[in-house]
Amino acid sequence: MTTATNKPWVRGPPARYRLVDCTLIDPKDGAVHPRVVVDLKDGIVSRMSKLGKWPSPGDEALSWTQGEDIHVVNMDGRFLLPGLIDCHVHLQAAPGETGLKDSINQDHDTNLLRQPYVAREMLRRGFTSVRDCAGAGQAIKEAFAEGLFPAPRLFTSGHGISQTGGHGDLRAAKDAEYACCGGNTRGLGRIADGVEQCLHAAREELRCGADFIKIMVSGGVASPTDKLTSPQYTAEEIRAFTKVAADAGTYVTAHAYTPASIQNAILNGVSGIEHGNLIDEATAKLMAERGVFLTPTLITYSAMASTEFAGFLPPAIAEKNFQVLSAGKRSIQLADAAGVTMCYGSDLLGPMQVKQSGEFMLRKEAGLSALKILQSATVNAARMLRQEEKLGRVKEGFFADLIVLNANPLDDMEVLAHPERHLLAVFKEGRVVESRWSKLPSDLDRVSLIE
Repeated sequence: MTTATNKPWVRGPPARYRLVDCTLIDPKDGAVHPRVVVDLKDGIVSRMSKLGKWPSPGDEALSWTQGEDIHVVNMDGRFLLPGLIDCHVHLQAAPGETGLKDSINQDHDTNLLRQPYVAREMLRRGFTSVRDCAGAGQAIKEAFAEGLFPAPRLFTSGHGISQTGGHGDLRAAKDAEYACCGGNTRGLGRIADGVEQCLHAAREELRCGADFIKIMVSGGVASPTDKLTSPQYTAEEIRAFTKVAADAGTYVTAHAYTPASIQNAILNGVSGIEHGNLIDEATAKLMAERGVFLTPTLITYSAMASTEFAGFLPPAIAEKNFQVLSAGKRSIQLADAAGVTMCYGSDLLGPMQVKQSGEFMLRKEAGLSALKILQSATVNAARMLRQEEKLGRVKEGFFADLIVLNANPLDDMEVLAHPERHLLAVFKEGRVVESRWSKLPSDLDRVSLIE
């Protein structure tokens, strides 16, 4: 039985494209290269050259010529960048409910049907790859990879792993004890206590298709029974997680806010820190020395504190959100001064998913340069994902994940913060998956004509 018969939604090879007269932005160093020709074939960037080496595309910028198999598009100097990468999302925290509790405790079937919508909206903002830091499962990852739904490339942690009463334990104080070790694995997290359970939980997530391991080593905003400053997991437990990950050829990232929690994670083998809002100078220096990645998520705290989403958080949790919100920009400044490699993250829940692009402007307000902000969503993110030979740049041999803009984001981050104004088209693996530009109609809508 052929793939086309067994899985009829799997598409054939993408159309070939020749993008003529692009203004290419390389996030590696911020270089701007005008009048570039980029050829896309079989989902990758197959060839790049200067315009002078190619014949003129003629007056028709968009044309299919009988007998030719290359779609030639005159870009007229439009800006071409690699697709954006968001390193901290939660597809399972889909919109559709009104408050925090209902958003993270949705009915499983209802939630699964909503996740493709969340992913499609991310594509429309230019995010062609995302790292889900707890919740998304193997079924949705396979559906996206096979093209069943238009979606970014997805990297998953499975469930976030937490100690009892930690950030991944969403029971209220009066809720019953879990009936079995390992806790509830239906939502975003699972519980593991002690070295043996930590080994088991990490191995289970990898067995179920996780690309990396996510653990909780400090208190959090959304968890009801822990303080932000509470350290979570012992050194021995953290080493159990990092041992399993290393043996599997992958890594551990940790939810952490405080210096003590961050240092505990780093000194025991963790490769990445999520949030880090309460970091201090010494801890930032340690991160830089050890090459540990930081993924700040300022936009989620800003959104939860806004009047637009008033009432989303219960009062006690809203107070914790204020603590990390007020410290967020300062943490980015400390990390930047120490030379920490930062990645782009949003961490939005429920109806706030629409604010995904807002992180760009918050980092600008914190004082980061436009190039460093762009690097966080491209080359830095690709390195953290261990995909730096395929993602993060427009380069021969790399995936043809591209965005087309009508302005240069290195001049102003507002360009990326407002895709509805500036994002003309999105390519993923050589297909036009979203377009606001008549020159590049979506490949998802194109059909074969009957002679």
